[in-house]
Amino acid sequence: MNQTTGSLSERIADGIVEIVRTEELQPGDALASSRQLAERFGVTTPTVREALRRLEAIDVVRFRHGSGTYVGDGVRRRVIGNPHAPRGDLRAALELADARLALEPSIAALAARHRSDADLARLAAATDNALRPPAGVASPDLHFHVVLAQASGNRLLGETIESLLESRRLDQVEIRHQYADRPRDHAEHLGLVNAVRDRDEHLAESLARDHLQHIRNAVADALAAQEAGR
Repeated sequence: MNQTTGSLSERIADGIVEIVRTEELQPGDALASSRQLAERFGVTTPTVREALRRLEAIDVVRFRHGSGTYVGDGVRRRVIGNPHAPRGDLRAALELADARLALEPSIAALAARHRSDADLARLAAATDNALRPPAGVASPDLHFHVVLAQASGNRLLGETIESLLESRRLDQVEIRHQYADRPRDHAEHLGLVNAVRDRDEHLAESLARDHLQHIRNAVADALAAQEAGR
């Protein structure tokens, strides 16, 4: 554990992550109690709890009321979004749409090259999300574009898209409000699945670019209308 930089709770958080790694704990495995961790690090229990709250914010640990503290899925991620990102607006949503347009078409081509049968099954399961209107800020269990990135064969790309969409989930909800043609969204996703299934890299890249351009245009039109009305 690094003893020279960061606050005490940050250093304890680093130490807890090191325990997870050295003991090869997996998501869902139980951690020692706060009291036991405090004794191990020679600090107070409140300090350990502060460290655990830091880790909870990025899903490295999860609290289960009446049960204890467990390792979260975030422990595997190398790209972590800001859990306290400010609420966005149409301009922020357009920024997100532009970022996705720059990144995701080439990712779709990689998915067509490297996808597995399991990836195809998950993509097929995720296509119906397009037919559902956005509800609050909750993310779907299977986000189509995250699954597409995960099919690329590059874990870091999958984590990058997942982190981007999760950290900017309010902007993503705004995008879905503006790109509200659910049947069209669904049809474009199905076309991408077929291209990825057929390992047609060029078609997958082209379809992804067209799809994301449609999304970008819808947000840009909404922003222009908003600014014209001021």
